[in-house]
Amino acid sequence: MATQAVIKAERLGRGMRRATITWTELCVAWTLVNPRTVPMNAEEYANLERIEPTHWYYAGKREMVRRWISRARPPRREDLLLDCGAGTGLFAQEMQGICRVMVLDDHEEALRILKTRFGSEQILSLAGDRVPLPDESLDYVTALDVLEHVPDDAAVVSGFHRLLKKDGIVVITVPASMALWSDWDEALHHYRRYHRAQLRTLFDDSKWEVLQVNYTNIVVYPAVWLVRKWRRRFPLREDRPRSEDRLPPSWLNGMLKRVFVELAMVKIPFPFGVSLVLVARRR
Repeated sequence: MATQAVIKAERLGRGMRRATITWTELCVAWTLVNPRTVPMNAEEYANLERIEPTHWYYAGKREMVRRWISRARPPRREDLLLDCGAGTGLFAQEMQGICRVMVLDDHEEALRILKTRFGSEQILSLAGDRVPLPDESLDYVTALDVLEHVPDDAAVVSGFHRLLKKDGIVVITVPASMALWSDWDEALHHYRRYHRAQLRTLFDDSKWEVLQVNYTNIVVYPAVWLVRKWRRRFPLREDRPRSEDRLPPSWLNGMLKRVFVELAMVKIPFPFGVSLVLVARRR
């Protein structure tokens, strides 16, 4: 099954474009003609595929999202989840034992990896001008570190609403705080990092019941801030790996994962964090 979308661009001035996206429902539209929307290169996918099974951040994020899904509405075997911007597909693969899953991505390297983990009928990609998914056809939508990659994040959220059934659940994660902007964001072709109110505003109260919106990765924020400020002044040599690409010692990795997940599940509104999580129910 192939997901199809048409993306039109309207010039707004010097080098600026506004995206008018025929498929506003799931416009993972980082294919717009813009230098910052160049897909992640093969090296970035190789780094991700290597560290994400065990790295505290990636493993913790997947556990956090599974727990929020279960808390919001425990999935049943017949339920259908779409993971948007699925990347290597590891999260969706882990969810296959709980419910039915489909994955969406439009990057060649991601699709290559996804084809090793899923059947062709489970993989959606962007091409053409028609979406082969009817209104209110999904029980869950996940977009884990996706919205920061698209120029029109409001259109993406609007699409989630159209595709979810009534009482369907969406779980979003995004990077937080522009103060942390670094070479890592540029390598991953981010448009922005979010603050809480900015993310919350995308979910209109008339359409969504927001169950949780909070900062995560609170404990490591000071260290991340210092490292990224240092790298702005003293950029890494190209042959030096970024700290984000290295796996910590097992004792530290396990401790960071546990702290990350447990704090991400509480209702206390934290004032800052490296990331944000939002969980909402479609009205």
